[in-house]
Amino acid sequence: MPSEFALIDQYFKRPTSHTLLGVGDDGALIAPTPGQELVVSTDLLVEGTHFLADTDAEALGWKCLAVNVSDLAAMGAQPRWALLAAVLPAREAESPACKAPAPTPEWIEAFARGFFACANRYGIDLIGGDTTRGPRAFCVTILGEAPAGQAVRRSGAKAGDSIWVYGRPGRAALGLAHLQGRTTLTEPQLTDCLAALHRPQPRVALGLALRGLATAAIDVSDGLLADLGHILDQSALAARLQIPNLPAAGLERNCLLSGGDDYELLFTAPPGSDGGIAALATTLQLPLTRVGEIVAGAPGELVLHDVDGSDITPSKRGFDHFMSPLEAGTVSQDIQ
Repeated sequence: MPSEFALIDQYFKRPTSHTLLGVGDDGALIAPTPGQELVVSTDLLVEGTHFLADTDAEALGWKCLAVNVSDLAAMGAQPRWALLAAVLPAREAESPACKAPAPTPEWIEAFARGFFACANRYGIDLIGGDTTRGPRAFCVTILGEAPAGQAVRRSGAKAGDSIWVYGRPGRAALGLAHLQGRTTLTEPQLTDCLAALHRPQPRVALGLALRGLATAAIDVSDGLLADLGHILDQSALAARLQIPNLPAAGLERNCLLSGGDDYELLFTAPPGSDGGIAALATTLQLPLTRVGEIVAGAPGELVLHDVDGSDITPSKRGFDHFMSPLEAGTVSQDIQ
């Protein structure tokens, strides 16, 4: 494997489009757009917890950045800059927790290709980072911009707001269940679910369109119910849900409600906005589904009803890194 600085120069030093000084110095220089606020987020992906040892390198490179882009999308921010910290095993013996050998130059090149494919898709400059050796892990810090006072927060939901979700959460969790042998998917569902797991598509266009329309938003990373719970906690409210075409009780329903790793957007909107959201869905060709309503109640409380109005609220909400699957009551995204 090349030396640290050779690795950075060869695979991760690229021309930038809106950065004063990028990779290669002790720090980067950026100039935020006047009238914009900086939105900053970070995510850590660790082998054995967030990705399998044999995950395709190019897909992993894409996902490492995409999960961070999704955080900015949820806040209605335009992604602009990213920093990447990579931990890579120099020899397999140095990384007993990892099943994969030390990455080859071809593996690193494929990872970088996926990372920069995502960066180019969303107009992001890589402006720095770090590398070291150890059990394989990647940490991205991302910076974006939103007009002053217009970033969409988790704390803005109001009683009477409708609850909406993009797409169909649960596909990534189903893809993982297939890889773990807990279910067997067939085509075309298999390809669809594995694509959702390995190459999530951040909903930046939707996030930007929700500025001034959504009262609160979050991306679905730990499970639909768990992430809605964060909005409810931050907004000090409760929710009543009735999800159209909810699967029968079983794995598929569990994945939809608490599987996580989807990075679809979940948001709330004020009463009377349903027509505007429907128009937005048509304009952007987005599958947006109304799944419930925000109500007054104990902060974080939510009730799920079936089509007959019966309470079918599950005890399992989503993934928590610091609880076992039994403690958290989740369909765990921990893949060890």
